[in-house]
Amino acid sequence: MNKQVLLRPGAASLADWRSIYRGASVAMDPGTRSAVEASARTVDNIIAKGGAVYGINTGFGKLAHVRIGADDLMDLQRNIVLSHAAGVGEPLTVQVVRLAMALKLASLSQGVSGVRLATLDHLALCLDKNLVPVIPGQGSVGASGDLAPLAHMTAAMMGIGEFFVDGRKVDAAKALADAGLSPVTLGPKEGLALLNGTQISTALALAGLFEAETAFRSALVTGALSTDAARGSDGPFDQRIHAVRGHRGQIAVAAELRTLMQGSPIRASHLIGDERVQDPYCLRCQPQVMGACFDLLSQAAHTLGVEANGVSDNPLVFAAEGDVISGGNFHAEPVAFAADMIALALCEIGSLAERRIAMLVDPALSGLPAFLTPRPGLNSGFMIPQVTAAALVSENKQMAYPASVDSIPTSANQEDHVSMATHGARRLLVMARNVGYVIGIEALAAAQGCDFHAPLLSSPPLEKARTLIRKDIPHLQEDRFFAPELQTSFGWIVSGELAAAADVKMALM
Repeated sequence: MNKQVLLRPGAASLADWRSIYRGASVAMDPGTRSAVEASARTVDNIIAKGGAVYGINTGFGKLAHVRIGADDLMDLQRNIVLSHAAGVGEPLTVQVVRLAMALKLASLSQGVSGVRLATLDHLALCLDKNLVPVIPGQGSVGASGDLAPLAHMTAAMMGIGEFFVDGRKVDAAKALADAGLSPVTLGPKEGLALLNGTQISTALALAGLFEAETAFRSALVTGALSTDAARGSDGPFDQRIHAVRGHRGQIAVAAELRTLMQGSPIRASHLIGDERVQDPYCLRCQPQVMGACFDLLSQAAHTLGVEANGVSDNPLVFAAEGDVISGGNFHAEPVAFAADMIALALCEIGSLAERRIAMLVDPALSGLPAFLTPRPGLNSGFMIPQVTAAALVSENKQMAYPASVDSIPTSANQEDHVSMATHGARRLLVMARNVGYVIGIEALAAAQGCDFHAPLLSSPPLEKARTLIRKDIPHLQEDRFFAPELQTSFGWIVSGELAAAADVKMALM
């Protein structure tokens, strides 16, 4: 049975968001309903008093000075959705959009956005019935919120556009009817509340974070396995080294690597009499590099956890005082910084893994047969998989330029500084996929390298990882068609199966 997450707005954990991203269903905390109702009543009272309040009875952005009459308020909300649904490009994945819908639910449920319960329930029902709006991936600058993509989400709720239903694109009106739902009719403030916010950027950044976490855990396994394949030393993982520096991630990575290599007969075979003094940095500095990556991911996780539990709508409705206040919570600068940090960590995880692959195929560094093949020359062995890894790492370097340092004015200079969080976060899934392939290649190369030390084995945890690998992919004795094997190894990485086989403990909280 599919896991269900009880979503408590303002108090959801990183594990909750991870579960929703991985497919868990969502149940809303019923305790939020009274605050939502009070917020909606506040909007009704403002309209009854006849004053001009931004987002309720005015135009938007540069047109905020235009007063809208009471008879046109419903059209105003419909118009903002249709005019803002101007996204382009390939659709966002179903996983990301489901997560964004849950984030929007959590934000609106906090009762400071002025939406009615009926509108909130409509969004929850779409999520519950797996009606996932088709949202073009490009067209948001990350302020004023993710306007274009969230407009496509809202348009689908109105019966305009398309939903993904069981993997197929279905006309929105038909999909709603088939699910027994009527198109939503938006009341005052509701169109703006649904469009304003950082939920798309945050969903993309969280998705990137979760995939980076999986890649990180897998790279610990392949890094340890490469160390044994190259007959490297576990001395650099000694806890005393890392204790005197003090970085939390570095200390934790060193401990994980020690555990992964503990009891390895390969390591024991060269404890004495090894003429080598120091290993290459790609082996020796794993705790320092991977630890720094973990600390970056941890900081990003904290930022995104706060963002996911916050409200990024504008203006905000404070029912207790009857106030509606305009601010800038829609500005996604925190998300942009978090996405940039994740991109940097992904870059380095892949880069270090590729250097280990390059080391393993070079007999001068690894002491193994050239390109990890018993008959080099006749066979090319792992020559080109290393080239593939290098190509993917280079792609990631090009994508890692910080998005947060860019800005371009929009809305006739009313919105004159923007975060660029959305595309900064959108690149992360591509980068994580690239890293997954690189680590998958390293898994095959490291297992091949360890084969040359037979009958000596690696440690019990690493032998479990090798068993997983050799279950589907045999030792490379002669050249064969590589591409399907790279796809198989990629699957072990992105599913977390390789890390689970070796019982890796490190994870983001």
